[in-house]
Formats: sequence, structure tokens, C-alpha cells
Amino acid sequence: MKTGLLERISLICVFAMVSTTGAEERPARLIDLSGWRLTLPVETDLPGKPDEIRQPALSTFLSPQYFFVNEAKSGIVFRAHCGGVPTKGSDYPRCELRETNAEDNERASWSTDDGRKHAMSLKVAITRTPPVKKHVVCAQIHDAKDDVIMIRLEGTKLFVERNSLDRAMLDRKYKLGTPFDIQIEAANGEIIVRYNDEEKMNWKTSKKGCYFKTGCYTQSNQNKGDAADSYGEVIIYNLKIQHAKSDSAK
Repeated sequence: MKTGLLERISLICVFAMVSTTGAEERPARLIDLSGWRLTLPVETDLPGKPDEIRQPALSTFLSPQYFFVNEAKSGIVFRAHCGGVPTKGSDYPRCELRETNAEDNERASWSTDDGRKHAMSLKVAITRTPPVKKHVVCAQIHDAKDDVIMIRLEGTKLFVERNSLDRAMLDRKYKLGTPFDIQIEAANGEIIVRYNDEEKMNWKTSKKGCYFKTGCYTQSNQNKGDAADSYGEVIIYNLKIQHAKSDSAK
């Protein structure tokens, strides 16, 4: 599904003009993005891989359509519309950060049992879902082959998805726009998820080639009945990554 010419031109112009944009309007002002790269739900004519913004460009990048600071200047807005271009291996669009190694900007890759603790903590709100298929993912651990866990909203049910395994429910009556804290920790062959500081999942699992993802991964498209311009939206207020020796390795 190709993006319209006007949309491409608009995004290219935004990319070209960010050097003149005030620093207070850049998402990187609010959150340290040095250990991330951004996937967009559009194709552009930019050099290199067109739907991915890497460092150092990400430190000054914004898109008024997909990736920008909210009106209150308190968080970064991620949007992915149902007519957007999906990434390889997926049917759904995303405006999503993918973890990298901060020192070289290459893709991060770690194991749940490599003797280190890998943790992502964020304050986030899911603010919009498509009207037909009301599903949005706001955070993930992914491995070399597939998603390992996803923090997923379906209607009002917010939960941890583990593919064919049982869900770990976080909130059965989540209200759009409500900020919540998520801590995801992988260490010693376990993945622990805490929701508003309460442990909700402790899963013994061994996974390799892992990395964190966060943003808006809209789980719908036009084939599901949603209009091309319908979208999911997520606001991230705080985001931190930590990699350190696990307690058992000290």
C-alpha cells in the first residue's frame, strides 16, 4: 500500500526543515532518544531505508503527522494510521521506537539469561484507537524471530500478550488517555512486568536476540474495516532503558 505523493512531500519537507525548528518542539528535548531508531508508517524518498529515522537524525526529527510533542509539552505523540505502510512481516502500521546500542547506533540484541538485567520503564497513555478494530500496542520485547511480549489494548482491556500463552491482565476497564507506569524487566531467565508498581507477570523463559520497542503499533488496517485515515495514538511521557549485571551475577 503506497503513501500518496502529497504525504511523501510533506514528510520530506518536515525532515528537511527540522534544523530550523525550535529545540522546544523536538521530541528529543523531552526524552533521551540516543539509544533508539524510529520506524514510521510511511514510505518516503529519503536516502537509505525510507521508513526508518536513525541517529543522529532522530535527535532533531519531528513529524506533525506522526511523531511530535503534545500541546502541553509534556510528552511525545506517536500516531500510526490504518492506511499506513507496514513493516516486513506485519500487516499493521507502526510509529515505533526500536532499541539500539547507544554507542554505535546498531540494533540492540540481548538474552533474557545472559547474566544482565535488561529493563525498560515508561509512563505512557493510549489516547486513541481505530473505531472498528480498537487494538493498539504500546510496548514490546521482541526477539530475533517474533514478539515475545506486547503491552496491548483491546477495547477497554489492557494486558500483556504472549502469543499462544495466557494473557496477564493489567486493567479490564482502561479509559483512553489515562497515563500508567510500565516496568518490563528481563533477567535470570525471567521476564517481569509491573503495572503502576504492582507486579502483574513473572514468566520463566529463555529468549535470545531480544530488544525493546515502544510507541504506537496500531493493530488494524483497511482490510479490518477501518478507514485509511483512522489511527491509533500513544503518548509517552517518560522512557528509560537500563542494562546492568543481574543480582545473581554480582
